[in-house]
Amino acid sequence: MKIEIPAHKKLVHEMRFPVRWGDMDAMGHVNNTVYFRYLESARIDWMVAAGCNPDPAGQGPVIVNAFCNFYQQLQYPDEVLLKLYVSDPARTTFETWGTMERAAAPGVICAAGGATTIWVDFPKQKAMDLPDWMRALVTP
Repeated sequence: MKIEIPAHKKLVHEMRFPVRWGDMDAMGHVNNTVYFRYLESARIDWMVAAGCNPDPAGQGPVIVNAFCNFYQQLQYPDEVLLKLYVSDPARTTFETWGTMERAAAPGVICAAGGATTIWVDFPKQKAMDLPDWMRALVTP
């Protein structure tokens, strides 16, 4: 499926990875729950590369809402190209959005999903204002 990427979304990370045999379900295609793992892996890779290492004793991102739309099946032995975008920074939140396509068929999106991310003080279990450095990363 051809999907237009809204101009207000900023591309921040790309990664490629193989579909593993164990990613598939009894119907012979990647199980829907695995797409969320793919999106999670891209978010974590991007955040770690940006210097945002998970720290349960400090502050960091928490997913408060996630979604995925499925357009075409992925299956073993596909190679996936995942593009991660960010947008819509607010006081405590920002949006992430990822597209997944077969590396062999660039531009044809098989699935697209995302998440609302909130910045949290983990010990206090309270939302915090986005730090300036994170706001700069997620502002288009």
